[in-house]
Amino acid sequence: MNTIFQSKYSAYAAATLVVCIWAGWITLSRMGVQTALTPYDITLLRFGTAALLMLPFSLQYNWREVKWKQVLIVALGCGFPYTMLSFIGLKTIKAANAGVFVNGMLPVIGLFYTLFWFKEKVSFIKYLAIIVLLIANLVMMDFTNSISSTYVLGILSLLSAAAVFSTYMAATKKWGYTMKDVIAFVPLINAVLFLPVWLLLPSQISNTPVQNVVVQILYQGVLVSVIALVLITYAVSKLGSGTMSVFLSYVPAITAVLAFIFLGEKLSLQEQLGIVLCSMGLIVYTKG
Repeated sequence: MNTIFQSKYSAYAAATLVVCIWAGWITLSRMGVQTALTPYDITLLRFGTAALLMLPFSLQYNWREVKWKQVLIVALGCGFPYTMLSFIGLKTIKAANAGVFVNGMLPVIGLFYTLFWFKEKVSFIKYLAIIVLLIANLVMMDFTNSISSTYVLGILSLLSAAAVFSTYMAATKKWGYTMKDVIAFVPLINAVLFLPVWLLLPSQISNTPVQNVVVQILYQGVLVSVIALVLITYAVSKLGSGTMSVFLSYVPAITAVLAFIFLGEKLSLQEQLGIVLCSMGLIVYTKG
C-alpha cells in the first residue's frame, strides 16, 4: 500500500512539474517567435539539441524490435508536427489564449480516446469536470478578433496541436512505452525527419542574437524536450492520459500569469474568470 501511495505521490509531483514547465514553454515560445527566429528554427534547436543529448541512449536502444507504426505515432505526437503547429499559432495568438486552445482542450479530446480507444467508463462527476473545464476554456478565449483570418488560422493551428499531442498521450498509455523508450527515439526521430524540412526553408538563426538562441536551446532542447518529456511519460504511465490531460488543462492559468509578468499581456476579466473555473474543474475531477 505504501509503495502504491508513493508511486501516486511521485506521479502527481511529476505532473505538477510538467504544468509549470509547459506554461513556461508557451510563454518563452511566444517570446521566441516574436524575435528573428522562425518557427522552423525553434523546432530545429529543440529537437537537434535533445537528439544530441540523448544520443547515448539512442545508440543503446534495441531498434531491431521496434514497431515502427507505433513508434512514429508516439514520436510525432509530441514531436515537430505538434511544435510547429504551436509555434505557428503563437505568432498570432497571445500566450494566455494559446494555453487555452492547446492544453485546455486536452481533457475534452482525451475523453474520446478514453471512451472509444480504451473502452473505459467515465463517471458523471468527471463529465461534469470536463464541462466546467470546457466552459473555462471558452471564457478565456478572445472572441473580439474572431473575424480576423490570421486569428482563425492561429486557432486552427493550436487546436490541431492539441489533437496531435492528445494522440501522443493516449498512444503512450495504450502501448506501454516507458521513459527509457521515449528518450531514446523521440528526439532522434524528430531531428532526423525535420532536418531535411528545415534545410529547404529560410532560416534566421545566424541573424539572431546569441543569447536568444542559447535561451531557446536550454529551455526547448533540454528542459522541455528531455526533462519534461520524461516527467510526462512517467505521469501518464502511472495516472493515465485522462488525468494528465486535466493537469495540463491548468496550464492556461499559469501561462496567463507568466505572460503578464514576462510579456506584459494583461489579464482581462474573462481570463481571470477562466482561471477560477479551471481551478474548480480540477477540483471536481479530483473528487471523481
